[in-house]
Amino acid sequence: MSESSQQPVSKTRSFATICLIEVWERFGFYGMQALIIYFMIQRLGFEDSRANLVWSAAAALIYVSPAIGGWVGDQILGTKRTMTLGAIILSVGYGLMTIPTSNTWFLFYSLGVIVVGNGLFKPNAGNIVRMIYHGDDSKIDSAFTIYYMAVNVGSTVSMLLSPLIKEILSKKYGVDIGWHGAFSVSCVGLIIGLAQYFAMKPSLQLYGSEPDQNPVNLMSLIAVLAMSGVTIVASAYILNYESLARLFVYGAILVILGIFIYLISKSEHKEKAGLIVALILTVQTVFFFVFYQQMSTSLALFALRNVDANFYLFGYKLWTWQPAQFMALNPIWIMLLSPLLAWLYNWVHNKNINFPIAVKFMLGFVVVAIGFFIFGFAGEYAVAGKTSSWVMIWGYGAYSLGELLVSGLGLAMIARYAPARMAGFMMGAYFVASGSSQYLGGIVANFASVPKNLTDPLQSLPIYTDLFTKLGIAAVVCTLISLALLPKMNQLTKEHQAHN
Repeated sequence: MSESSQQPVSKTRSFATICLIEVWERFGFYGMQALIIYFMIQRLGFEDSRANLVWSAAAALIYVSPAIGGWVGDQILGTKRTMTLGAIILSVGYGLMTIPTSNTWFLFYSLGVIVVGNGLFKPNAGNIVRMIYHGDDSKIDSAFTIYYMAVNVGSTVSMLLSPLIKEILSKKYGVDIGWHGAFSVSCVGLIIGLAQYFAMKPSLQLYGSEPDQNPVNLMSLIAVLAMSGVTIVASAYILNYESLARLFVYGAILVILGIFIYLISKSEHKEKAGLIVALILTVQTVFFFVFYQQMSTSLALFALRNVDANFYLFGYKLWTWQPAQFMALNPIWIMLLSPLLAWLYNWVHNKNINFPIAVKFMLGFVVVAIGFFIFGFAGEYAVAGKTSSWVMIWGYGAYSLGELLVSGLGLAMIARYAPARMAGFMMGAYFVASGSSQYLGGIVANFASVPKNLTDPLQSLPIYTDLFTKLGIAAVVCTLISLALLPKMNQLTKEHQAHN
């Protein structure tokens, strides 16, 4: 059908189609993330150290995979088809996790399926949003703000719901049904998202990459599915063998660093300043994600062993949470702080105050340091080895503000400083660097690994608070380094702006 014969569709409706399936996809992912570290330790009997590294390796693969999925969408299958295929594969991955089994290889293959599904879905959903509002700068910022908020709504609901369902089902039907019944929440979320997407799909008829305009190339589809199968197997082996995971992560870091240095050395003079700024900020992002990965590793286990799950206010008990539900504090704070930060950015802009990304990154490390010091000082006010749940609320508040200042601006930084001819590679490099740092975060979390035979909260508390205090100090060091680099960063930014 020619574009002229197609009925006009509201951009708002087209955006809603993508926004809703993204909500359900994040609902599925974060519902699984809330439980996975506890599942490996409490159900599969993993040591803390192995559970931390397995999940961190999975998180690394999940972050890296969109670097390839975006290319598949642009050049091979089409953006819409690739996104749809990714959502279907994700639903299969979550469906596999609903099968009651304690076989570790089965878990690793299931996570491998999720890695592939995420890689195909994630970049293409965002690309369609860009296509919908292409050339409409006045609306694209607000669209992505709504998009980001919607994602956090989905993750908040699933992080609160999945642990609760696990507890209810475990009490009524046993732990096997409890765990896997809770994982089914993720699968159901994806199925609902797909049903909604297919019902609203006509609203996207005007959008997509060039391959979307042509019939499906069967050989290309078979090739993508074959490579997906290979990736699933490779992911499972990386998750099972620690030495292979380390080789993958360290190799990825060295390759990205080497390519960055090569590009800077071979780039035109007008491009060098922007590339150097992008490299420095990418390295800072790597350090941030080491801190960020503690949420689903050391902080999750701290909540399990050393946090009083009862919320009290002036001596009155308000409610009780499952340990896994504390992770929902992150998206809750993101939703609360995002509008305030947007207002602040607008106010600064209206006052013509220079507030470069490098300064925002530095302030991000400041508040991350505050967050970890809050967690670290929690031991001073603990009773019988259990600290107040309010410590988690305020610690996560600072931690989440740091995420908005650093992680939330990462892709914007690449878009601003990378030359147009290198933008695709730079986006991919950013994803690979972020993913690699997730694994490094797991290594850091293992400094607070608690032996299986240690169950006394009084003994596990100092193990966690010592790590959190050291992470606070590390964030202060990152702040000071960022501060020392600011004059050079400002100079490079001015050079970049002068040539662009």
